[in-house]
Amino acid sequence: MSRAFGAATLDPEVVVAHAPESGWPLGRALSDYVLGDVRAVLPDRVLDRARIVVEGGRITAVEPHPGGFRADLDGRGMLALPGLVDCHSDALEIERLPRPTAPLPWDFAIASFEAKLRAAGVTTIFHGAGFRTKQVRGGEGPIEHALHLCEVVDAQPDTAVDHRVLHRLDLYTLEGKDALAARLDALAAQASAHAGGEPAAPPPLVSHEDHTPGRGQYADPEYLVAYMMGADGRTRAEAEALVEEMRREAEEAEPVRREILDWVTRASLEGRIRLLGHDPDSAEAIDELATRGVQVAEFPTTLEAAERATELGMLTVAGAPNLMRGGSHSGNVSAVELASRGLLDALASDYMPSALLGATRDAARLVGLPAAVGFVTSGPARVAGLEDRGALVPGKRADLVIVDDSRGPWLRPVETLTAVSTR
Repeated sequence: MSRAFGAATLDPEVVVAHAPESGWPLGRALSDYVLGDVRAVLPDRVLDRARIVVEGGRITAVEPHPGGFRADLDGRGMLALPGLVDCHSDALEIERLPRPTAPLPWDFAIASFEAKLRAAGVTTIFHGAGFRTKQVRGGEGPIEHALHLCEVVDAQPDTAVDHRVLHRLDLYTLEGKDALAARLDALAAQASAHAGGEPAAPPPLVSHEDHTPGRGQYADPEYLVAYMMGADGRTRAEAEALVEEMRREAEEAEPVRREILDWVTRASLEGRIRLLGHDPDSAEAIDELATRGVQVAEFPTTLEAAERATELGMLTVAGAPNLMRGGSHSGNVSAVELASRGLLDALASDYMPSALLGATRDAARLVGLPAAVGFVTSGPARVAGLEDRGALVPGKRADLVIVDDSRGPWLRPVETLTAVSTR
């Protein structure tokens, strides 16, 4: 019996869809199959008892599962979601450095972390690489650390997760700007050398950041003091002195900030990067971001900033842990409020990949399941400029996660399926 694929050719009378003669290969992406008896979460509704047809790693049909047809993979009535897209994660650094003085090899860390991503239903992730002067743990200099992270992500083969880089540029470090500029030039040369008939890849993702006490995330410096005391083990006096030093250094480095802003604005307006604005705290800050060609407000810290971003057509990103906890750990606007007011487009894991599905459950109570799933799939895909994934519609990549919602209150990933190639 032969397999017939596609919405127009799949025969409802076929009793079973055959696996390849050699059997299903463990540990490799499946390119051609039918997933049956699932509740498919579409952009605008849930299609009960659905089947999803995949050919060449792409979805070719999402339709009612006809009686008498037994698919290659039996979903047993579970939810089928698009693979989750994480547009901002700093968790790889935690995986590499589980203890302050115990760094692990980068290549081991990313392989270990990938297993956790698959278990969380994540199929595309952007790892934050900080181009900054602030010292990092583990013995490396900060720029060296960022470049090592970029190298290990770039070196990933076609694996079960599409690993990418979110370049996080501190606005007070010329060394960081120069290192990022060199990397962007190298990426552009590489893209030009491989240009062919394939659609052009979106430009590199860059978030420009100002963590000066009194601005953005730390508009109230007391939260930064508390963070330093908890994360770094500093005394209150030490933390307060460091915060004051950071404020003073920022004032002295204002010419550097202006120079970097001019450079990043040119790169954005010329289309060489896709620029995100990090921690905008006011309508005026959003208006300034718009002049730089910013299309994404990443973690707006106030309701005013999120409202203005939405008015201007910018996408807004909030942290999944923020939504789950019901509030920001820095005292900023709640993701719950943003979602409830229609001011949220995407959720990022920030530091905890499993929080994406956890937040999806909570968001579904506010906006319904299809919209909540969009926060962790199509929304972050749009943030990154990735048009080929994030929804269960024909033509998209067959990145899927099968989720059991029948055992307790939380969504439990059962299987994560990815397209043939992750690049």
